[in-house]
Amino acid sequence: MRRALLFALCVVLTGCSASSGAETTADDTGATVRATPVSPRYNPAIGALFLDGSHFCTASVVHSGPGDLLLTAAHCLHDGEGGEYATGISFAPGYHDGVAPYGYWDVSDPQVPDGWADSSDPDLDVGFATARQAGNPKSLESVTGANTLVTGGGFAHTITLTGYPDEREAPVVCHGTSAQADTYQLRVACPGFTTGTSGGPWVVDPDPATELGTVVGVIGGYLYGGDDPDTSYSSYFDTDVATLYRKMDARG
Repeated sequence: MRRALLFALCVVLTGCSASSGAETTADDTGATVRATPVSPRYNPAIGALFLDGSHFCTASVVHSGPGDLLLTAAHCLHDGEGGEYATGISFAPGYHDGVAPYGYWDVSDPQVPDGWADSSDPDLDVGFATARQAGNPKSLESVTGANTLVTGGGFAHTITLTGYPDEREAPVVCHGTSAQADTYQLRVACPGFTTGTSGGPWVVDPDPATELGTVVGVIGGYLYGGDDPDTSYSSYFDTDVATLYRKMDARG
């Protein structure tokens, strides 16, 4: 289970190191799902979320008018089921080896779908927030670049999956093929995605030069992203996600 504990110290699971070869499994529908671990390159548009000095989830920058929008899992921002939003979170884009190359950005104005806030609906485990840096007139997106959010894009994609395990100071990265796991759930086989990788983006067709592309999912959804570190899930980005994104984008 990749759930982040927002109001206490996170539970750290024993990590599984990414293997060097490709992994092939079959999903619940019988479709073949392939995954290939790759070496991380510290994409500046992807980073770690910090609370009380420790990173506990993953987030990424998505394009918006204000240029300050983060995408992550709803459970990284809100306890769900009548709970409340976390406070005091910061974002370190491109974080690796204890270094925040672009500094830490204050996370504010978190927003999750009503279905998550009211009942922890796993089909709505998607959240947005803003990130700004005190004294910096530049927007986050102008510094790091941003992925483009896509909704209603289907289930089968060749993706690059990135996340920050609690027990590592660098991300794990995997190339895989996603498939439909349920009516509003995606899944992908990728090794080593343990606690802390929640919110990690599922990026389609990244540009080789910038590593930026379109994002169609985030680790979350079923069992807060899954109870097996080698299989990750995402809520499907549908009209609820599109509506929430438009609300955040309209702030500009």
